[in-house]
Amino acid sequence: MSYLKFDKNLMINLEQSLLKETLRTNQSGAYHCSSVVDCNTRKQHGLLVIPIPEFNNSWHVMLSSLDVSVIQHGASFNLGLHRYNGGVYSPNGHKYIREYDYESVPRTTYRVGGVILTKEKIFISNENRILIRYTLVEAHSPTTLRFRPMLAFREVNQLVVANNALNGECPPVSNGVSCCLYPGYPDLYMQFNRKPNWVYEPNWYKGFEYIKDLERGVPYTEDLWVPGYFEIPIKKGESIIFSAGISEASPRSLTKMYENEIATRTCRTSFFNCLKNAAKQFYLRDKDGMFLLSGYPWGKVLARNTFMALPGTTIAIDHRADYEAIMDTAAKALRHYMITGEPDSRIRGIDLPDIPLWCVWALQQYAKAYGNDAAKEKYLPLIAEIMEYLLDNRHPNLIVRPDGLVHTNGSDSPVSWMNAAWNGRPVVPRTGLLVEFNALWYNALVFASNLIENESDYSALHEHIEKTAQNLKGSFVATFLNDYGYLFDYVNDNYADPSVRPNMAVAIGLDYSPLDRRQRKGVLDVITRELLTPKGLRTLSPKSFGYRPFYLGSPEEREMALHNGPARPWLFSFYAEAYLRVFGHSGASYIDRMLIGYEDEMTNGCIGSLSQLYDGNPPFGGRGAISHATNVAGILRTITTLKKFTV
Repeated sequence: MSYLKFDKNLMINLEQSLLKETLRTNQSGAYHCSSVVDCNTRKQHGLLVIPIPEFNNSWHVMLSSLDVSVIQHGASFNLGLHRYNGGVYSPNGHKYIREYDYESVPRTTYRVGGVILTKEKIFISNENRILIRYTLVEAHSPTTLRFRPMLAFREVNQLVVANNALNGECPPVSNGVSCCLYPGYPDLYMQFNRKPNWVYEPNWYKGFEYIKDLERGVPYTEDLWVPGYFEIPIKKGESIIFSAGISEASPRSLTKMYENEIATRTCRTSFFNCLKNAAKQFYLRDKDGMFLLSGYPWGKVLARNTFMALPGTTIAIDHRADYEAIMDTAAKALRHYMITGEPDSRIRGIDLPDIPLWCVWALQQYAKAYGNDAAKEKYLPLIAEIMEYLLDNRHPNLIVRPDGLVHTNGSDSPVSWMNAAWNGRPVVPRTGLLVEFNALWYNALVFASNLIENESDYSALHEHIEKTAQNLKGSFVATFLNDYGYLFDYVNDNYADPSVRPNMAVAIGLDYSPLDRRQRKGVLDVITRELLTPKGLRTLSPKSFGYRPFYLGSPEEREMALHNGPARPWLFSFYAEAYLRVFGHSGASYIDRMLIGYEDEMTNGCIGSLSQLYDGNPPFGGRGAISHATNVAGILRTITTLKKFTV
């Protein structure tokens, strides 16, 4: 039995099936995303969505969908499904679905009378091309398939309306046609492994509705261009392969291309394999290097997310070479910023104050996995440069005080991962001494000290680090640990923020914490009582003022709620590490049980992945980006850590 298989009863129930989404990527930035019934429910959905360098590498929906009809005895049965104005669904092709299997590649099985047809979709690695294979499993009469492409040619966050500006020409290519609706876009080549009959029948299909955008209170209606349709007869046992890409393919190569690509896939037969597949979907390779995308369907390359997610998306799945490639690209950008003060055009947020701290943390995970000698050989100069940069107070917004604590100004714009803002102002104005900044700083100091302790070239730096760490340890406890046994979230002058937030989980989950075991257990108890959910740690305790557990409503309401209640799975990884350090092997079974909540999500939301955030109250529904790198990475790290306590 497949780990990810959905039967007819779920698929034909749109209240359930429309909530489940699928995501396929090619590690070059392109993706395919839709609901499991292939009804697009958000404007970012599409069969072929690609980054276009000429448009600042932003994603663009080229091919929105492909309706397929089964034709027998002159009767046509359309297997497509769309939502139109007024909430009308047509042509209701989901009623023909008998099964959906997501183990290797997404495979939908349809039954139309005596016809059984399967549809399988696969992305070609490192190429902007999607292949769809249709196989006629059973048929008792002559059968023809009709394919009707629906084109968008627009940026993923925009919508298109019927217009006269498009270029409606569809010149023929080998076993297909090409289209380019607007200037600046690449040609879209739609081809088959067999010669089709192409009928040019241009028309606008109007009034598509995207229910996820409707729920978010943003524009949600558009029109799509349909240039015509293809028809191909098919016999029982035969397969037809459709290709959509931005370069012309050889029709003869499509079958082998499909088979070669399928052979490289890791089947989603377990919780770990699902997350492993999800992790690799965030990889982005291009001429500028290798990057990590923050998430789908509207993620970017973000510096903080890169360093936070890097160990989990690479080391935890035994992809050392990918770690090194991504780190090399990110380190180059960070070094450039430290030398020139210039932000990076590709990796956003490289100038934020906690970026060097998260970078050292990511390098520490490399040393833990592969040994200090390997870390020294490859990254010691980088670690030393970062520590000298910070200790010399060269960062414009991260100042090391005489007591060892680091100070940052976040009153005017967000500086931490809690970066929600409205009207240009931080929703959570964390400023001054931030608890996770100072915990990461202490961890970086101790790690770097241990690494360079016997390195004669760095003796002066080692002495400076040791002195700062000794001062910081006492200052941290005196500044952040309160009489109630938990840590203030931030301290600014005479104000200590009493909000119970999960940033203190970072402070107790790091390898080197300024708190002793008893103090860490006290903090852990508060987190367990007030922040822990089956989907991660709440961003604010229900007992704290301003708690908003649900990420719903207008854009303003969602921004106000973003870091004031909804839970984040990645924070659980620090909680789990702290728990295992405090309780040892006796705590392993508890953490293992908590992982069940995340495994349940493999069949919800984005199949096989984890959402950006989850509601802080039951039923803990997934919200935001459908697949998020830091969350996938955090749970993979937790699984890896747990193995050390259970083997």
